[in-house]
Amino acid sequence: MRIKGQDRRAAASVSFLQPGKGIYEARRDLPSKDRAIVPDLVLGPLLRYAGETDATIWVETDAACEVEVLGCRSRTFHVEGHHYALVCASGLEPGGVYEYEVLLDGERRWPEAGSPFPPSAIRTLDSEAPLKLVFGSCRISAPHEPPYTLSSEEDGRGLGVDALYAMAMRLTGEAAGDLPHALVLLGDQIYAHKPPFETLEFIRSRRDTGKPPGEEVADFEEYARLYRDAWSDPAIRWLLSTVPSAMIFDDHEVADDWNVSEVWVEEVRTYPWWNDQIHGGHVSYWIYQHLGNLSPRELADNDLLQKVMAAEDAGPLLRDFARDAHRETAGTRWSFHRDFGGTRLLMIDSRGGRVLQRGHRSMVDASEWEWIEEHATGGFDHLLLGTSLPVLLGPGMHHLQAWSEAVCSGNWGERAAGWGEKIRRSQDLDHWGSFHESFDKLTALIRAVAAGERGESPASVVVLSGDVHHGYLAEAAFRDGDVRSRIYQAVCSPLRNSLPEQKSRLQSAGWTKPGELAGRLLSRLAGIGKEQISWRLTHQKPWFENHVATLELEGQRARITFEKAVSNGSGEPGLERIYESRLA
Repeated sequence: MRIKGQDRRAAASVSFLQPGKGIYEARRDLPSKDRAIVPDLVLGPLLRYAGETDATIWVETDAACEVEVLGCRSRTFHVEGHHYALVCASGLEPGGVYEYEVLLDGERRWPEAGSPFPPSAIRTLDSEAPLKLVFGSCRISAPHEPPYTLSSEEDGRGLGVDALYAMAMRLTGEAAGDLPHALVLLGDQIYAHKPPFETLEFIRSRRDTGKPPGEEVADFEEYARLYRDAWSDPAIRWLLSTVPSAMIFDDHEVADDWNVSEVWVEEVRTYPWWNDQIHGGHVSYWIYQHLGNLSPRELADNDLLQKVMAAEDAGPLLRDFARDAHRETAGTRWSFHRDFGGTRLLMIDSRGGRVLQRGHRSMVDASEWEWIEEHATGGFDHLLLGTSLPVLLGPGMHHLQAWSEAVCSGNWGERAAGWGEKIRRSQDLDHWGSFHESFDKLTALIRAVAAGERGESPASVVVLSGDVHHGYLAEAAFRDGDVRSRIYQAVCSPLRNSLPEQKSRLQSAGWTKPGELAGRLLSRLAGIGKEQISWRLTHQKPWFENHVATLELEGQRARITFEKAVSNGSGEPGLERIYESRLA
């Protein structure tokens, strides 16, 4: 909250006194022309959606107010002392570039005075123009300076150079009309069990971290602080204000190993702190990530959002929603889609909607699967399937995952099932291969699209994923030869969070012939049949550096580029090409 005539830092100390209550009441009771205190941005703006004629801008403010962008206005809604708004800017022209400001109660709060970054702009979609998407996953936020920019081998605190930050700095030098059309973030946008220093200090200031859940994020208030720290870096903030973003969550947005198995869920539900943690995770995800994934039309039709907008404090309403989403997956759909002219991006939730009952495991429930089938169609130049967890892992790792599910389901007896559960958790064996029925259904759906059974075959079907903390491009083929589309698995992970050496060796082994044979033998011994799909790397081996990927599409043509984050001689971040390939 900014107080006219005073230093902004001094004003910040006032805003923490009874947030959303005492200060706002004092401001509300004064005529607008006499107000000494005016609202300010806490986080954002985030440009979340940009269509041909409309766009959606998300903000968090420190008080209730009216938010205005390009002459379009929206009132904030209130959740437990926090205030948010989604402004739907309409009446725009296709292919246009619109520099914008954010006004709170009529006063400009963005861009900030003296900002070294270009003006924030909305670039509307031109359905006939080439399309550029940037994607990646797994980013721990930390300062962009040593020791954090060092490798983990050089310093235990080292995370390497932030690839998303390096991309942001590069894009500041490009014209608004040349920027990517979307930033696709494929999970682990935050790490609830590894909060950055600022969030950690906030946690320590409000509770005893010697008691569970320790230094993990414990509730909605701490999640809100974590998102603020993750997205407040000036370069990242500018990037998110100018490039539309589509996001899906993964385990670290809530807890390490979240929904890894039914046994895990039953165990964690006995912890007295779990309800606050899972409810805070779901509520914060709905506010900070999910809402912005929806188009203006979908937002207008969203019953929960309309109730939240009407509530004096929507906290209790959203907690009830979070409880239901956590306890019963049916009725909650996190998956969504966006169309970019001749390209469809279908984002599939592979974490929050799992069915985990032994013998009936599924990556999503039946109603969500029906929705996915409805929207995974041909008739596009390219079909992109975004899912945080790779569908096609290294073949050896894939077969190990299938074996793990069979053993944990009792195929080798109950004693082996308990042993298998320990292995499943320690090695994170909870990808599509460990939901083998879902794997078969999804790959069959991909084959049907590629064979022209669900509309005209796209030039390419590309699965975009993250999570595994290494990157690669694999091309797939079906034993049924009547497939016309090129099929790929593209993995970009991490943006900033390198894999421990032990796990990197295991993942690398999954791509070797001995690793594949060993995994296949285990899965066969556990009763797993032969898949109808095979796949191989298009390059020599995966890469484990922090990196980011760019997908460029024009008509039936497609090209992908992977770039790793590096520091130049003066310590400035940059990107260096790892691999480039024509897909179609």
